[in-house]
Amino acid sequence: MQSIAEPIGAPENSGDLAPALKAERGPVTLPVSVIIPVRNEAHNLRRCLESLGGAGETFVIDSQSTDGTAEIARSFGAEVVQFQYSGGWPKKRQWALDTLPLRYGWVLLLDADEALPPELVSEIAPAIQNPEIDGYYIGLEMIFLGRRLRHSGAMFHKLSLFRHAKGGFECRAQDQDASMCDMEVHEHVIVNGATGKLKARISHWNVENISRYIQKHNAYSNWEARVWNERSRPDEISPAFFGTQAQRRRWLRKMFFRWPGSPVIFFFYKYVMCLGFLDGVPGLIYCGLQAVQFFHIKAKIYESKLLPASYSPASQLSAAKD
Repeated sequence: MQSIAEPIGAPENSGDLAPALKAERGPVTLPVSVIIPVRNEAHNLRRCLESLGGAGETFVIDSQSTDGTAEIARSFGAEVVQFQYSGGWPKKRQWALDTLPLRYGWVLLLDADEALPPELVSEIAPAIQNPEIDGYYIGLEMIFLGRRLRHSGAMFHKLSLFRHAKGGFECRAQDQDASMCDMEVHEHVIVNGATGKLKARISHWNVENISRYIQKHNAYSNWEARVWNERSRPDEISPAFFGTQAQRRRWLRKMFFRWPGSPVIFFFYKYVMCLGFLDGVPGLIYCGLQAVQFFHIKAKIYESKLLPASYSPASQLSAAKD
């Protein structure tokens, strides 16, 4: 099923304001194209864009935000593109990679609740000059409820920086609907070439509002239930304990899904084995929410086996609204 996703008009700008802002930002010190997917991220986006002062260009892919997100993006000289999703593939970030007129050979994918510390900016600039590397894994430093999580299984790497011509997202399910989040959840970038790992980390403010966190992860669990119900696709990353970090994490999730009581086991793994208790109350809440999401996924997988094939969370949401 093809994604019904298209730009609503051309990239938005504010007349002569954006060029003036770009001039104020000074020369390009980070020659990359930055892509930031958003929906009502006014409370996060300013911090993210402030960390990108030297970026070559920044695209903010917006899903009809109503809280001033687009206005904040334009105030920093970013190009705003509206995105409408009604299901299928590609989703937001892959659609941006396929569609946008990117002017730089390297792409940096960021979320609105992420920011680049100065040491990472300094590390990226020379790294992308290496002709033998086509992508870089960058670690996340997670900040949850105001605390940096140093344990809890929260330290991992994403392939966030790669050559545009060499990378793209795996597709884990073609048949997706609007209830499953309009951007990639746990699909990973696959790079056709050599990859490296940077030392500095992206700062990631994982949650500032628990209600919003629960709302977002409800959509994530709809997607995961669909994915784990389907057969693996040949173009997706295969689970493997001795593979990359992404393969190992996927292998662990696959094993956990098979075990009775796995949400409880998952909590024990995150909170005890990964030393989540050393992260204080935020660590306890983080590990607990992760285990609850795991339970939701298992419950939705079970539910899908009892309901007709025509059932989808999106259809039920529509019925509830009516």
